[in-house]
Amino acid sequence: MSKTYLGEFEELVLTIVGILQDDAYGNAIVEEIKQRVDRDVNLSAVHVTLYRLEDKGYVKSQMGGATNERGGRRKRIFTITNAGLAVLRAMKESRMDLWKLIPQLNFGYGAS
Repeated sequence: MSKTYLGEFEELVLTIVGILQDDAYGNAIVEEIKQRVDRDVNLSAVHVTLYRLEDKGYVKSQMGGATNERGGRRKRIFTITNAGLAVLRAMKESRMDLWKLIPQLNFGYGAS
């Protein structure tokens, strides 16, 4: 697999899409980010990021059914692809390798 760079926000959105599975649409992603990482995000920033991830082949989308609560409008549901899962795994492994290189430092916590 070729080396691919994802920005921090792209990685966050892609991870949340993986978590939400069939419920991954714009507003749900915004709410999940707020709940999981206590971060306020803009819906339009999430949409731009989702479309960029779709262009890269890391997510795919389809239109869901219309709902009364949305005034009959349909939701665009996003699903993580195998390529998206692979890039998340590669990033996790890379980070874990770096974490292992950090020396065990003691900053006075737990010292007697």
